[in-house]
Amino acid sequence: MIVDTHCHIHQSDYPVSVDAVISRMKQADVGWYVGVGTDRQSSTEAIDFCRRRNDCYSAVGVHPHETRNGYQIDDLVDANSVIAIGEIGLDYFYEHSPRDVQQKALIAQLKLAVKHDLPVIFHVRDAFDDFWPIFDSFDGRLRGVLHSFTDTIENLQRGLERGLYIGVNGISTFVKDPAAQSMYDQIPLDRLVFETDAPFLTPAPLRGKVNEPANVRLVAEYHAARRSLSFDDIAKLTSDNAANLFGLN
Repeated sequence: MIVDTHCHIHQSDYPVSVDAVISRMKQADVGWYVGVGTDRQSSTEAIDFCRRRNDCYSAVGVHPHETRNGYQIDDLVDANSVIAIGEIGLDYFYEHSPRDVQQKALIAQLKLAVKHDLPVIFHVRDAFDDFWPIFDSFDGRLRGVLHSFTDTIENLQRGLERGLYIGVNGISTFVKDPAAQSMYDQIPLDRLVFETDAPFLTPAPLRGKVNEPANVRLVAEYHAARRSLSFDDIAKLTSDNAANLFGLN
């Protein structure tokens, strides 16, 4: 069994038949997955989607791109399927929302995570200089995962020092930069989790197609080969990590 710790197949605009996607997921031995919210609507959709299924958990949050439109999700957190707050964070690459608004939204949602004792799915892009001081201001009360991590070995180390898990997806299968590949190889096995971010970031050799949870197996197989491990071994290790991350043991 392997786990997809981050996808968006629950969203109403997901462009592929969900029944077909779930069938292929099971054929690929994907045991469960997390439907992750990016705004209030998609967070509500994640809750509703996972309420009807036994192979899905939900995360609720407002992505930094969407924070300009508000970030009130307090009333969603108590739903039975919710196991995390996310994806939330800072994104200065596009700056679809002003930086100060992103920071206020991040702090508010981190307070919610602490209040409900939930892990956090972090989206951080070109913003770690502002992210780490906010994270550290919570004095060790936060836990979670750096989703779709593509940054430097230095920021990888900072995340590991803070007890965070590292989410790795299809980007890692086609990035050409040797420094990036070296960074991925240095993620400790006890901190590594796999994800798809479906419908985005489809791994090689399927780039150009809509991504789906079944493809997390391709990510796992790629990294198993790089680390001279069997698929079964890396699947078990990362699935155990996912269960620990989300408190599902």
